[in-house]
Amino acid sequence: MAFPILSPEEAAELIHNNDNVGLSGFTASGSPKVVTAALAEKAERLHAAGEEFKINVFTGASTNNWADGALARANAINRRTPYQNTPDLRKRINSHDAHYFDLHLSELAQKFRYGTYGDLDVAIIEVAEVMDNGEVVLGTGVGNVPTYAKLAKKVILELNSKLPKEIYGMHDIYMPLDPPYRREIPIYKPSDRVGTPTVKIDPEKIVGVVHSDSYDGIKGFTELDDVTLQIGANVCGFLIGELRAGRLPKEFLPIQSGVGNVANAVLFGLGDAKEIPQFEMFTEVIQDAVIELMKMGKCKFGSTCSLTLSDKTEAEVLHNLDFFRDKLVLRPSELSNSPELIRRLGVIAMNTALEADIFGNINSTHVVGTRMMNGIGGSGDFTRNGYISIFSCPSVTKGGLISNIVPMASHIDHSEHSVDVIITDQGVADLRGLDPVQRAEKIIENCAHPSYRPLLREYLNLGTPGQTPHTVEAALAFHAAFKNTGDMHNVDWAKYGY
Repeated sequence: MAFPILSPEEAAELIHNNDNVGLSGFTASGSPKVVTAALAEKAERLHAAGEEFKINVFTGASTNNWADGALARANAINRRTPYQNTPDLRKRINSHDAHYFDLHLSELAQKFRYGTYGDLDVAIIEVAEVMDNGEVVLGTGVGNVPTYAKLAKKVILELNSKLPKEIYGMHDIYMPLDPPYRREIPIYKPSDRVGTPTVKIDPEKIVGVVHSDSYDGIKGFTELDDVTLQIGANVCGFLIGELRAGRLPKEFLPIQSGVGNVANAVLFGLGDAKEIPQFEMFTEVIQDAVIELMKMGKCKFGSTCSLTLSDKTEAEVLHNLDFFRDKLVLRPSELSNSPELIRRLGVIAMNTALEADIFGNINSTHVVGTRMMNGIGGSGDFTRNGYISIFSCPSVTKGGLISNIVPMASHIDHSEHSVDVIITDQGVADLRGLDPVQRAEKIIENCAHPSYRPLLREYLNLGTPGQTPHTVEAALAFHAAFKNTGDMHNVDWAKYGY
């Protein structure tokens, strides 16, 4: 059947105040680009006329400036989950103009199918191709599209001309049955396929097709500096040590890596490390560094939910699909972040921390414990289930005014029970098998910046008895010093009676 061709503005008129709206994609990759922008313009027009207009936005992860950015600037978002990274939306969240609830990425699709968040009114899905029977070929990000396409009362398709039809075959679309009928997901190595190359949508639900013509708009990461390069070298040194000790199999294990400059540095370091053999990735995001590793022959295969690539690298991949087709598979986040699969495959989990405390707890989300940065994302999915769980961060930021190693994390996303190794530019703290004080000694000595080690040792020695010797009055003294003076060095233990 032929589907109606709509303008972005016509599509936006099909979405109403307080609708639950599911968006395709995972990061900016595969996220809508024109309907959401038109929806933001509609919101601004209605607000100017004194009418209410906000929607509840459910995605795969973060989106882009055309979606989260435009909608946040128009104050058109009521509820939002499971992850975001747009500055405009971050401001709305921290001022409570938008109600954001943070969630492990592997959980949202099934929670929606369980009925936790009510009905899904509309799904907006970016596609490379639409077939007459309602089947669609997705683009560079999958996210929760299979569930949104199944549950939505109405589906709007964005047909992006930048996506070649030849991308067909790169996706592995599979949706687990819900309990009590769920069975094991039959994936036993990253390259196994268990689903279909397309998403099947009831054609009666497709209310229109909107044309677009844009790459995902992702900027390249900044150049690696001495700090990020040293973190990458330290991660590689640790993994080489595990290989030499026989704690990693000689064939190596699949790798998961978060997004950002530190993650890029780690990946480039793996490419240069001669003792690390060719490897595969089982991850939620593949970024530019992985594409370079594939061209080098270092990364043999990548299973992912999203190709989070700069526009230049995205164009390169889409114009060279014959080379990349047998090296990549794109999956829903229920598979890419599946605890079952992560545990079975023995994934090496490598994620980034905002701060770590001396006992091994990790803050991934909240600046100074209060202001949401991005969200927990998929780090918990991998951290809790990985073969080894590694967290990395610089030892200091803001020119040394902030120590990223603190007495007590101001917000905890990953407890000490889930963290095996902490790595900074200063060194490596392998925490496996250590009690809390032993962990603290190792983190202070190996990971904290030298200028903060005396203060951290003083805190550890304040003398409160117990297995984990926190001193409640002084536990957040680093954060208080930064709030009051702008420099965490300005801690005065005497203020706390010590």
